Amino acid sequence: MHLIQYIDDKGDRAVGVTRDGQTRQLKGVSSVYALVQEALNGVGGLPAAAEAHGLGDLIDKDVLAREGRVLAPIDHPDPAHLHVTGTGLTHLGSAATRDAMHKANGEKPAGELTDSMKMFRMGLENGKPAAGEKGVQPEWFYKGNGHIVVNPGQAIPSPSFALDAGEEPEIAGIYVIDAEGRPRRLGFALGNEFSDHVTERINYLYLAHSKLRACSFGPELRVGDLPRHIEGMSRILRDGEVLWEKPFLSGEDNMSHTIANLEYHHFKYDLFCQPGDVHVHMFGTATLSFADGISTKPDDVFEIEEDQFGLALRNPVQVEEEKPVVVGGLY
Repeated sequence: MHLIQYIDDKGDRAVGVTRDGQTRQLKGVSSVYALVQEALNGVGGLPAAAEAHGLGDLIDKDVLAREGRVLAPIDHPDPAHLHVTGTGLTHLGSAATRDAMHKANGEKPAGELTDSMKMFRMGLENGKPAAGEKGVQPEWFYKGNGHIVVNPGQAIPSPSFALDAGEEPEIAGIYVIDAEGRPRRLGFALGNEFSDHVTERINYLYLAHSKLRACSFGPELRVGDLPRHIEGMSRILRDGEVLWEKPFLSGEDNMSHTIANLEYHHFKYDLFCQPGDVHVHMFGTATLSFADGISTKPDDVFEIEEDQFGLALRNPVQVEEEKPVVVGGLY
């Protein structure tokens, strides 16, 4: 079952459900978050909650996408209560680009492991613990809250001070914290964990700065467990032509950590177990156009697709105008 949020023909919010190749509007519900609250208070989870609403008219998702009417597949009534976070060095090819960045900067002599490669090896050795055991914690970063989420099809803003505007094709886990403070996984979505790789390359301690950017995820929420093997395509279009494209792999068969281990090391913090909050957690990537020497320009279009997740995630990129930073005293 897949869920989407969109704007209907009357200009109102709506929720659609895809089953057996058909997508229909869910009656009587205008947000996935509201549907989740009903599921938490009912029996049978999201599928049962959706079934209880009944199905309305058929909808054409491709038309919605072309008309710019698709929303992120979940949001929160208060964007400050949606957290976007992520983990890195989690995939079986993810260390190579980061390691090359460090060595290019002369941070480590030839033959000596960089910090990134050390952490990657830690994941290889203990990122998939046996049941009941705790694995090694991954690299982790905070990206922002609901204010940085860009709807599918809409332009991702790159700050005027950014040195790069690069895509990161990833899988995002989608969670809501229930009334008892327990994380409840809804499913997974495609994600573009948009980052500034030039800033990151200056020094890996700038990673936190490079991640404080907008992002996009969706368009569809794939309810249920993550497939063990995911093989999608990431591409950049310029003036309607393919500038760059490359497959990306995900799923536990292609990762150095289990999803359960990554979830544990995120939700072990009480801060991230506040009832009612939404979490969008990006699980990392091994494919970057930046690694192939690509530098994006305004109006380039990012396109991330994988058949198991429905509609492709597409976003153009734009550069924001410079904003003065004025700090005033209150004393």
